[in-house]
Amino acid sequence: MKLLIHFVLLLLLQFSLPGTTEARVYAYIDARGELYCAPVAGGGLRKLGSKSVKGSKPLVLVGRSTVPLKSGSALEGTGSVTRSLNDFIQSTATKHRVDPLLVKAIIKTESNFDPGAVSPKGAQGLMQLMPATAKDLQVADPFDPQENIAGGTRYLRSLLDCYNGDVELSLAAYNAGPGNVKKEIPDIRETKTYVSKVLGNYQSYRKNK
Repeated sequence: MKLLIHFVLLLLLQFSLPGTTEARVYAYIDARGELYCAPVAGGGLRKLGSKSVKGSKPLVLVGRSTVPLKSGSALEGTGSVTRSLNDFIQSTATKHRVDPLLVKAIIKTESNFDPGAVSPKGAQGLMQLMPATAKDLQVADPFDPQENIAGGTRYLRSLLDCYNGDVELSLAAYNAGPGNVKKEIPDIRETKTYVSKVLGNYQSYRKNK
């Protein structure tokens, strides 16, 4: 019975990505609610966001608000970033093949560089990781700027991989959860606003590069 349920879910969650001719991704949710995805051409489902090692846990992927409920002191004033943290973003993003300016744009949108930010739904820190997601990313302290950025950047990389490098869809999934994002940005006002803000911040950083 479980296998039948899994197969039905697999078919229901199949979707095509824009900008590709036959680029498809299959999404699969198992009995424990764990999400897997894989391009058909690549073969084999993989746990979204998991490391490429045996026994690694899947991410717990959930949507969440990005509006801080409470906050600590922002890094060197509102919306700014220290030189050491900027260097860390640069090295971490480069390691995971992500544009550092995109990571900075997400941080700006998510927390305005406030490492103590907490959303109404419990997302924490600079890149607003949910506690369960932070745990699966092995982020011991989500309020530690470096740990949070390292985990959030790995998560972003996994989404970019799943959506064949489509930045807009990856950002939408970062906000709403990949279960809500198929071949286009979902009709969710918060998610559309979020994607627009991140891209706006991204373009601003690129102009001032």
